[in-house]
Amino acid sequence: MSYGVTASTLRDMTHIPPPAVELRILDAELYQLDARRTQLLHRRAWLLTVLQPGPPAPVMPPPPAPPRPETTAPGVQNVLLVLGGILLTLAAIAFTLVSWGSMGITGRALVLGAVTLAALGAPVALLRRGLRSTAESLAGLGLALTVLDAYALHEVAFPAADGVTFAAATATVLTALWTAYGLGLPALPGGKEPSPTLLLPLPAALAIAQLPLLLWAIAAGGGPHTITAALLLTAVLDMVLALRVSPKAVRLVATAGAFTMGAWGVLAAGQLSLDATGPGAAARAAALFALAAAGAFGATWLASDVRLRTGTAAAGGLFVVVAVGGMLRATLPADWTVPGYLACGISLLALVRGRLPEPVRHGLGWASAAVQASAVLWALPVTTVTLFGPVTWVTRVWSGTPADARDAVTTDAFWPAHTAATPLVLAAVAAVLISTFRTTEWRPRALTAALILTWATALTIPTTLQLPYSVGLLIQGLTIIALLALTHRTAALLALATSLSLTAVSLATEPATLAVLASLTAVFAPAAWRGRLAPASVAYATALACATGAALDWQPEHIALLVLAVPVTAALLAARIGDPSTTLAVEITGAVAAVIAISLSALELPMFAMVLALCGVIAAGTALRPDRRSVGYLAAALFVLAMWVRLSVWNVGSPEAYTLPVTVPALLVGALRRRRDPNVPSWTAYGPGLAATLVPSLLTAWSDAHWTRPLLLGTAALAVTLLGARHRLQAPLALGGGTLVLDALHELAPYLVQVVGALPRWAPPALAGLLLLALGATYEQRIRDARRVREVLGRMN
Repeated sequence: MSYGVTASTLRDMTHIPPPAVELRILDAELYQLDARRTQLLHRRAWLLTVLQPGPPAPVMPPPPAPPRPETTAPGVQNVLLVLGGILLTLAAIAFTLVSWGSMGITGRALVLGAVTLAALGAPVALLRRGLRSTAESLAGLGLALTVLDAYALHEVAFPAADGVTFAAATATVLTALWTAYGLGLPALPGGKEPSPTLLLPLPAALAIAQLPLLLWAIAAGGGPHTITAALLLTAVLDMVLALRVSPKAVRLVATAGAFTMGAWGVLAAGQLSLDATGPGAAARAAALFALAAAGAFGATWLASDVRLRTGTAAAGGLFVVVAVGGMLRATLPADWTVPGYLACGISLLALVRGRLPEPVRHGLGWASAAVQASAVLWALPVTTVTLFGPVTWVTRVWSGTPADARDAVTTDAFWPAHTAATPLVLAAVAAVLISTFRTTEWRPRALTAALILTWATALTIPTTLQLPYSVGLLIQGLTIIALLALTHRTAALLALATSLSLTAVSLATEPATLAVLASLTAVFAPAAWRGRLAPASVAYATALACATGAALDWQPEHIALLVLAVPVTAALLAARIGDPSTTLAVEITGAVAAVIAISLSALELPMFAMVLALCGVIAAGTALRPDRRSVGYLAAALFVLAMWVRLSVWNVGSPEAYTLPVTVPALLVGALRRRRDPNVPSWTAYGPGLAATLVPSLLTAWSDAHWTRPLLLGTAALAVTLLGARHRLQAPLALGGGTLVLDALHELAPYLVQVVGALPRWAPPALAGLLLLALGATYEQRIRDARRVREVLGRMN
């Protein structure tokens, strides 16, 4: 340190103790840390002791849960009350019906009246005490006793009264009494607040209220129209109550009554409308439907739910259609019944376009749609018979000209009655579909449906009008042309279906068959270029060829030559079509025509061979296309089959005559393949061709007693073996060598037999033993030589 440093500067400098002092300081701090660590460890051990749990107490299983009740207390109460009420009611019935005669008139009246009053008055006191369920049971008992009182009153006071009239009066009185009873109970005071109302009396009153109008109509001697009107009026009243009253139980009973009585009334009115034989009866039935329609439209205006309003409006529209249509049916001929109803249904669409509320317009639209759909279903049997009826001509080809177009389709089918207006109905619905759906998203579907209906119209016109047979054929042909002119897929399918029906119906006469098949072939030919129904023209051309040959009285094998023109045309057409799927369809149809030609010529072998060869030529021409090279194998197979058939016709029995035509082309193909790709194995290139001749010839040579075949076979096998060895090819070497050895063994077999016969009996075992010893002595060398031979054969490829 410099001696020139001032005192103030020394005070500001950091003091660093000497090393000995600093060591003592560090030791003291480490001692304190050790002491603190020991203290903390003791504290930790004490805490662990405190927190350590004692011995585990035995775990007691939880007490079993009390059994859960299977029903609630209110449920038990209600069951008991209902059962009690039922038993009391049954007892009262038994008392009234069985024990009635043992008491006088005063006693009987007092007993039954007292019990009834007690049963009806008890709910008042029970409601004041809050016992509502018990009050419901006793009220139900009291209501049932009033019915028994009415029965007793009839038996005692009015025994000669008419039963229906008394029942009508009783139902009316009970309805009023039960209604007053149900409405009067809630007004009774019950402490600080009025007692709650009972649920049973008002629904029971509404249930029995379904009977008065019906019974009064029957008692008054009303006919079916009066009784039906009573049913409908009851349904209308129920409908008003269902839409206006607030208690849920009452609304449910009113809804059930409205639907039940309304359904009976509508069904009865419909039967009356169908049975009406004059305008008067039809008008009365129409009035009933007008009442039903008024109730339905009233429900539409009273209801608040949109779906309910739509449904009731649809029902009202249907009732109007049936009412007006029934009046038209009574004045028009039977054939115009359905058109009359359809006209009424279509007329509803005028209201749909009006200013009515939207739910009403939707409901009327659905009603019109239902009427139109029903009319189309009515026309369906006529369309079905017209389309599928001609199928029966397949079993009676060229049996005679039908009387008319209807007779042509009903040879084995039933024609529905009163269906002369079927085309008009179908056309009207089609026109409605086109005019109604103009700008909505349903437009494409509507157009498709209209197309189908228009097609059905054209199809059924000749049969319903009983036009001449030739006119019917012409109309169906024009329909096919019109459908093919459209670009719609549905139109193409309809055209195909119509063509099949037209073909079947044309089988009645020979000229019609030829004319129709020729026309269909020409009509469907342009469709092939557009990729639609391409196989149809080829199929009809095949049928035309068969029909033409049959018309000329040709034999089947000669017809086969005419049919072969179809696959030739199909092959030429397929090469010019750009669409792959259409090309494949045309080729498959042409192949089917070729199969038909082959099957027609199968019974005449010379012609069979010619047809096979011509089919091979067609297949070879198809194989010239780059994308159909694989068809060449089919062409080769057809050529070989044709040659085999021809050889069998010539009674050639030598197998080489059959196998060499296969071997030579196969070897040429194999040589060309190995020339393009030297890595192709010889077994793939030459194996099949060589085996096709060598194996059958070897099998024949073993059973041949002459020396010519074995000698030629051995020479050929030797040549094949030498060629295989020259070019180091495994397949020719193995097949040729194996054939040569077996052929030589066949030739030396007689001499070997003689040698074996000349040797003593011990010689063969001895020779076998020597052979085994020799093999055993040179086993290792033999194995090594075999491996070398295998390696050499493997390197040949």
